[in-house]
Amino acid sequence: MSDSEQSPEKSPEKSHFFAYLSRMKYIYRWGLMRNTRSENVQEHSLQVAMIAHALAVIGNQEFGEDNDVGRVVSVALYHDASEIITGDLPTPVKYFREDIRDSYKALEAHAERKIIGLLPESLQESFAEVIESARIEPDVLRLVKAADSLSAYLKCIEERAAGNQEFRRAEEFLHGKLDEMTDLPAVAFFRQQFVDAFELTLDDLSHD
Repeated sequence: MSDSEQSPEKSPEKSHFFAYLSRMKYIYRWGLMRNTRSENVQEHSLQVAMIAHALAVIGNQEFGEDNDVGRVVSVALYHDASEIITGDLPTPVKYFREDIRDSYKALEAHAERKIIGLLPESLQESFAEVIESARIEPDVLRLVKAADSLSAYLKCIEERAAGNQEFRRAEEFLHGKLDEMTDLPAVAFFRQQFVDAFELTLDDLSHD
């Protein structure tokens, strides 16, 4: 039988995975706060991935750590993927009581599995390794969480620099939280080297 006479192979079922992920840009953070500029989950995820990359590289090059930079970045990119289903629940609600926190963690795990289920079966295991929180190594997770806190801290600084005092208490809380990350010297290095510039205007930033 010639090639032209052979039966065509069955087309694979189309996946909605990345179209679903693209909806992250419609989920806004800081829902209870007055913002001078709204921040969506998609842009937040990019910033967290960039900061997590920096923390991993700084840790390796400045402090002799052995971070898997690629894995850290991959996990950071998808760290809020479950919010496509759960939404961005405000932190005071999420951690109001232990039973609420535990229920939300279970909901997150369910949402992660639902999202992974949108992928072709042959890809699900690989993506589960970077999306399912239960599969993330503690050293990777702590870097991503540190990057998440730094991203939130930078948001607070930008809002204050724009004259918005709504984020003052959140900035104080995050400042203290970052101070406590003494086991991650890359966090202190990042803060010392990069954070102050977020208070500058465009004209004040160096273009040399």
